[in-house]
Amino acid sequence: MASVLPVSAEPSRNSSAGVREKRERFSTWHRLPPKAKVGAILLGFFVLIGIIGPALAPYDPSYISPSPSLSLNAPSAAHLLGTTQNGQDVLSQLLTAVRATLELAVIVGLVATTIAVIVGISAAFLGGVWDEVLSLLTNVFLVLPALPLLIVLLGYLPQRGQTATVLVLSLLGWPWGARVIRAQTLALRNRDFVAASKEVGERGTHIILFEIMPNEVSLIAANFVNTVLYAIGASVALAFIGLADLNTWTLGTMLYWAQSEQALTLGAWWWFVPPGLVVALIGTGLVLLNFGIDELGNPRLRSSTGTIKVGGRWWGQTDPTPVLRPEERRPTRVGRFLHSFSREALTEGPPEVAGRLR
Repeated sequence: MASVLPVSAEPSRNSSAGVREKRERFSTWHRLPPKAKVGAILLGFFVLIGIIGPALAPYDPSYISPSPSLSLNAPSAAHLLGTTQNGQDVLSQLLTAVRATLELAVIVGLVATTIAVIVGISAAFLGGVWDEVLSLLTNVFLVLPALPLLIVLLGYLPQRGQTATVLVLSLLGWPWGARVIRAQTLALRNRDFVAASKEVGERGTHIILFEIMPNEVSLIAANFVNTVLYAIGASVALAFIGLADLNTWTLGTMLYWAQSEQALTLGAWWWFVPPGLVVALIGTGLVLLNFGIDELGNPRLRSSTGTIKVGGRWWGQTDPTPVLRPEERRPTRVGRFLHSFSREALTEGPPEVAGRLR
């Protein structure tokens, strides 16, 4: 006697869940502002270069060629970005430098953002003496001149490695974010959901972690991106003036050696243009991503940039209500709705309304 095996519905469930997850990811990417998409693509490209760049370097970036014929060679098939005055390959130096620069900037961003979140939320949520002390500390660090203090501290430190630069940049990079996060937390701590959590008897740490911080995710993310941008600019500037570990290849040390070896005077543009262009592109990607995060987290910015196509042209949300000419009318729901507010539509209405309008 033949038996019929039961058919399981699990594969179809799994496949439908996978399709649903892919659709949600695509819709999330589709909802991102164009600025955030461009910035994410730029940053993703340089992050990929930072991950696989040293493995793709064709030469040792620190190797000094004994042959005088390799000194200051223009870009060629053997050296795609040319060589330095010592015969070193510029492309190999660039692929190695991107990783070191991004590593330093991300570490500084994480440390400074963590300090800013702890100080800003604690000052606003605790209030009283704690708020006054932490606000005073934040204001003291805010009024300190950052670049001169960085130069003095790194100049007197016995070691000028990546660790010293990370510590100094993190020490001076948190006050701006702490100030903004404190202001946002002050606006949130009097909301009804926070008051309800206090009435239920939730602890302060639970309220901060599960009630306040989820409402500040976009602000914290924007602060992290802004701090990473600050760290890249400051680290490149400090390395350019020689206050860094010159034995490590970063974008700043590449510019330092190009400047010290008179690359601009000798006309060796391939030595200083690539690292400068990479710094500019990374900064552009971070700025665009920061604007996109602000636009995504702020409903007013998001609604002001929305557009809709009516009558063959795109209209912004802040533009006046378009009135279509008879030849531009389209039998669409949006077109009929907008036309209903026009003077033409009102004059075609009941006689008492049309007579007053005429």
